[in-house]
Amino acid sequence: QVQLVESGGGLVQPGGSLRLSCEASGFTFSHYGMTWYRQAPGKERDMIASIGLDDTLAYYADSVKGRFTVSRDNGKNTVYLRMNSLKPEDTAVYYCMTHLGASNYWGQGTQVTVSS
Repeated sequence: QVQLVESGGGLVQPGGSLRLSCEASGFTFSHYGMTWYRQAPGKERDMIASIGLDDTLAYYADSVKGRFTVSRDNGKNTVYLRMNSLKPEDTAVYYCMTHLGASNYWGQGTQVTVSS
């Protein structure tokens, strides 16, 4: 079955960096785009970055543009989110998602907390 497992979250000071990973299984990873979302407490889940079948197509929300970079390694069935210049408002649970057929599949999420 389709599985997405995020990792790499944690506590970081403002201005710091983290790299999130999302390892996929149960489908042909290289054939599907991947998307990162985040959800802060009391807020809706927002799309922040997506990537096409390779690294040539990527989208970023304005809130993270220039600070976050999405990439993928099709050989490792993994999508990454490199986050630089982190701000307290980046604090959220981060999820990866893929759309297969008529369904969206989500990971369990990884918590990112930006605080001094």
